Amino acid sequence: MDTTLQDFADRIGHATATRSPLRIRGGGSKDWYGQDVQGTVLDTTPYRGITDYEPTELVITARCGTPLAEIEAHLAQHGQMLAFEPPHFGPGATIGGTVAAGLSGPRRQAAGAVRDFVLGAVLVDGKGETLHFGGKVMKNVAGYDVSRLLAGSLGVFGLIAEVSLKVLPQPVAECTVRLHMNEDEALRRLNAWGGQPLPVSASSWHDGVLAVRLSGARSAVDAARKRIGGELLDDADGWWRALREHDGAFFADAGSLWRLSLPTVAPPLALPGTQLIEWGGAQRWLRTDADAATVRAAADQAGGHATLFRGGDRQAGVFQPLAPAVLAIHRQLKNVFDPAGVFNRGRMYKDL
Repeated sequence: MDTTLQDFADRIGHATATRSPLRIRGGGSKDWYGQDVQGTVLDTTPYRGITDYEPTELVITARCGTPLAEIEAHLAQHGQMLAFEPPHFGPGATIGGTVAAGLSGPRRQAAGAVRDFVLGAVLVDGKGETLHFGGKVMKNVAGYDVSRLLAGSLGVFGLIAEVSLKVLPQPVAECTVRLHMNEDEALRRLNAWGGQPLPVSASSWHDGVLAVRLSGARSAVDAARKRIGGELLDDADGWWRALREHDGAFFADAGSLWRLSLPTVAPPLALPGTQLIEWGGAQRWLRTDADAATVRAAADQAGGHATLFRGGDRQAGVFQPLAPAVLAIHRQLKNVFDPAGVFNRGRMYKDL
């Protein structure tokens, strides 16, 4: 029998009545992200399928258990894409988990983050009620802020049952060039290029090599390539896909993997370990044995924050500690949507 919203509502209602924690789980490809969660698994994968897609409207609506690969393949048939280039991190990735995790890939530098593309959502809250936010067209902004709030919420507010996402056409032309330079020079150039009308859609620096992807009209890409210089990278699609999925020696190394979110103009951080820089300098991956206090202090001093993405000692928390006023807002939201505290208890912060 197919799973329905009523099936979810019934299970959630029972969990709320008995104060039994629920662990919302899709394909499991991002189960490791955040703090460990205990509770009865609420499997979203049976609730799947694209419910609405009109290519001319640039919007797709799908149920939470729909495989991400299925959505991307469907869009590709019409020359369109999810422009935030979400990582899969495994074959089981679903669209609900993609929005809940709020993770974006290399193209986020130019296109924007997951939340920038969420137009609407259907949420089953802690009372078992089905709530509708936003809409299915880009001009409909009713409830838009609540829809965006769910992006990156890791399921702590409820079950994201359905989402409507803005999609974009695939670029007409694309190429990737590589240049050899140190970290200081790479950051300087990326910030200079960011202030110019260049079609840079992704960038990455690691171990003395800067890779820059150019996307757009053929004439714009060709002109930018001549201006930037560098050597053309073969199999660029595969290279960026590997970066998006964290395939490669840098991500395979054992130890703590930190994700630092910083202003693009932040200088190189004097932290032990190795770094890989994306998004024009705004996202910096750090492999280090330094403790959480050291990493977070350096990120804070640079004007950003740090997340323990994988591995390491999680006793200090995965996400940057919140200021008291911000934590109070989080608690109020949690109480509104999940008053019994049954959804993914403690996945973001132990008190939520």
